[in-house]
Amino acid sequence: MYIDKIPHTDPSTANEVTGMWILAQALKKVGIDTMYGLVGIPVTEFAYIAQGEGIRFVGFRHEQQAGMAAATHGYLTKTPGVLLTVSSLGFLNGLTATANATVNCYPMIQISGSSDRVPIDLEQGTYEGLDQLNIAKPLVKAAYRINRPEDIMTGVVRAYRAAVSGRPGGVYLDVTTPCLGAVMERSAAEATLYTPVDLCPAMVPSPQSVTRALELLASAKKPAILIGKGAAYAGVEDKVKKLVESTGIPFYPMSMAKGVLPDDHPLSALSSRSLVMEQADVVMLVGARLNWLLSRGHGKWNPAGKFIQLDIDPEEIDINRAIAAPVVGDLASSLDALLTALPQYKMSVDPDWVKTIQTEGKAKDAKFAERLVPQTVPMTHWSALSAIKKVFEKNPDVILVNEGANTLDDTRDTLLMKLPRHRIDCATWAIMGMGMGSTVGAAIATGKSVVAIEGDSAFGFSGMDFSTICRFDLPATVVVFNNGGIYNGVGENLSGNGDPAPTTLDVKARYDKLGEAFGATTYYVATPAELETALTEAIASRKPCLIDVQLAADSGKESGHIGYLNPEALIPIKV
Repeated sequence: MYIDKIPHTDPSTANEVTGMWILAQALKKVGIDTMYGLVGIPVTEFAYIAQGEGIRFVGFRHEQQAGMAAATHGYLTKTPGVLLTVSSLGFLNGLTATANATVNCYPMIQISGSSDRVPIDLEQGTYEGLDQLNIAKPLVKAAYRINRPEDIMTGVVRAYRAAVSGRPGGVYLDVTTPCLGAVMERSAAEATLYTPVDLCPAMVPSPQSVTRALELLASAKKPAILIGKGAAYAGVEDKVKKLVESTGIPFYPMSMAKGVLPDDHPLSALSSRSLVMEQADVVMLVGARLNWLLSRGHGKWNPAGKFIQLDIDPEEIDINRAIAAPVVGDLASSLDALLTALPQYKMSVDPDWVKTIQTEGKAKDAKFAERLVPQTVPMTHWSALSAIKKVFEKNPDVILVNEGANTLDDTRDTLLMKLPRHRIDCATWAIMGMGMGSTVGAAIATGKSVVAIEGDSAFGFSGMDFSTICRFDLPATVVVFNNGGIYNGVGENLSGNGDPAPTTLDVKARYDKLGEAFGATTYYVATPAELETALTEAIASRKPCLIDVQLAADSGKESGHIGYLNPEALIPIKV
C-alpha cells in the first residue's frame, strides 16, 4: 500500500500522498492551527506541507524557546501547543520545554522526527540515531511512536487527549523517517482521517466530596481561599469571584494566578501571606498545589489548620499534608457543584479576621510603596519598576512575561494584575530561559500586546530569539534590566586571578544593539522618566521593541526571595 519514498508531485493534489501530508491533516482534524519549531532533517518538508495546508509555522533559532512558546500557547488557549523538532539534539533541546510543560500542567505536544528504528535498535550508528521515545518517557506525561502512516491519526488523537485530559501536560510524539516519507494512495490515506469527539471530557466530583468540603468551610472562623495557576488555566475566574464574594472569604493568589480576581480586590490577602499561613484554620486550594512554593504545607502554616483541595488529579491529594476535604474533578465542574450547594450553608467567618487582613494589607502596601519613591540614578530595580508600574496601570490588558531573580520577585511584588492569564513567569520549577519563547507564544496565541521584563542573566538564555519577535512583527516589548550579573554585578573572584566572579556579567553591555540588528525600535534608558516614556511609546506602537534599562551594578541580592535554597552561609568568604 505504501513505499518508502517521497513523491515529487504536490502531495496536496496528487493521487498519492506522504505521511507528512497525513500528519498535517491529522493535526487539522484535532483543531491545531499553529506550530512552533525549528526545521531540518527529517522534518523540513513536513513544515512546508503543514504551512501550505494552513497551519501557521513559527520558526525559531532554538528548539527550547520554540517549546516554551508552544507551552505558553497551550496554557493560554487550553489546546495543546505544538512543537516540531528534528531528531537527536534538536529533540533534546525541545524536551527541556516539554518536561517543563509537564511539571507546570501546560498542554503541549512535541513532535520530533526520528531515524529508522532498525539501526537504532541494533545500535549500528545511523544518522542521529537516538532512542528518543525511551529518553522522553520518564520526563513527559505520555509518549508514543508512529511507525506507519496508517497510524498517524490514531497517534495524534492519543497525544492530544493525553495532553489536555485530567491534569494537562507535555506529550512526546515520535514520528520515524520511514513513516514521514512513506507514500499512500490518497483515498486510502483520507480513509484513516476522522474528527474525534469530546477530546477533553468533564470530570465531575462526587456529591459526598462537595458536601464534606462545604461543611468544613462553613465551620471555619478564619478561612482563606488560595488560588493557583490551575484556576487561571481553567478559565473559572467568574466562578471563583462568585465563591469569594458569596462567602466573604479572603483569597491569596499564587504568582501566575494574579488577576484571576483583581489584586486590589477588597478581599485580596496578597500582602498578608504570612498571616494567612500562620492563622487560617481552613484553607481551600483552588487549582494550587502544596509544593515547595507553599512550603509543602508545613513551616509557617498553622499546624491545626485543615485543607480543602480542589484538583483534577487524585494523586495530588495528601502528597505533603493530610487533606481533610478533597474535591476531585475539573475545576469548572467542582466550582459549579460547590456554588449550587452553597446557599444551604451559613458561613461562620469572623469579621475581625477579614478586618485584620485588610488592615495589615494596607499597612504593608504603604510601607512597600516607600521603596518606589526614590528616583535613584543609576536606577535600582525599585526605581525602574516605579516607572513601569505607572505604565502598566494605564495598560491593564498587556500580558506580562517575567523572569530573573530579583527582576522576577520585585516585578511580581510591584505590578498589580487586573485580568486573568496576563502574567506568565518561570512557574513551578523557577527556571530561567523561558522569556522570548513565552513572549512569542503569548503574542501569537492572543494577539495582545506583550511586555517581557527580563533580568540580564535570564535574557541571555534566549535573547537570540528576540529575532523571532521581529521576523513575525509581533506586538512585543522586551525590557532588559541590566545590573551586570546573576543577582548583581558586584561579585568578587576570591582567587584574585583576574577572571570575572561566577555571578558577574557585563554592566556596560548594550542590549539595545541586539534589537537594532533585527530592525526593532530600541531604547537605552538611564532614568525612571526615560523608562516610562520609552515603555509607553513601545506598547502604543504594537511593534517589536527592546528597552535596555541601565541599573546600578549593586542593585539586587543573592537568590531574591528564595535565598534559603542558596544560602550565603555556604559561600566561602574571603578573609
